[in-house]
Amino acid sequence: MPSFDITSEANIVNIRNAVDVSMRMINNRYDFKGTTAKIDFLEKEMVINLFGDAEFQLNQIKDILFPAMEKKEPDSSKRITSNSIETVSGNKSKQLLTIKSGIDIDLAKEIVKTIKDSKIKTQASIQGDAVRISGGKRDTLQECITLVKSKHQDFPLSFGNFRD
Repeated sequence: MPSFDITSEANIVNIRNAVDVSMRMINNRYDFKGTTAKIDFLEKEMVINLFGDAEFQLNQIKDILFPAMEKKEPDSSKRITSNSIETVSGNKSKQLLTIKSGIDIDLAKEIVKTIKDSKIKTQASIQGDAVRISGGKRDTLQECITLVKSKHQDFPLSFGNFRD
C-alpha cells in the first residue's frame, strides 16, 4: 500500500546563513553605526534574539532578516513566532523570534480532518511531528497532496518518504 509523510523541518544551516548575512548587512549600514543593533541565533533553543535601541530599530532589523531568510529557505518566515518586545537596561529593546520545527498537534489534526472531509480514499495518521498518508493508488495520494497544499498554506509543509 503506497504511503508518504507530511513533515515540516527547519533547515538550521540556511537559517544560520541568513542570520550571518543579516548581521553583516547591519554592521555595514550607516544608520546602525554606534547602536546596539544585533542578532543572536541560539540553535539548540531554535530562537533568534533581536537587540536594538528602539522598537523602530527592531522593525528595521526584521526588514533585513526576513528577506534574507526567504532567499535561503522559502516560506521560512511563516514558521517564525514573534514574542512581545521587551525593554531592557533603560531604553534598549529586545525581541525573541521562536522558530517552529515539525508539525504541531493542532495542525496535524487539521490536516487529518481536511483529508477525511474530502472523502478521498486514504488513511491519515499522526506519527509524532509528521502525518502519514496511505492509500490504494498513487493517483489518490497525489490528489491528497494537492488538497493539503491548497488548504494549508499558512505553514511550510514538505511531502516526502514516499513508499510503494
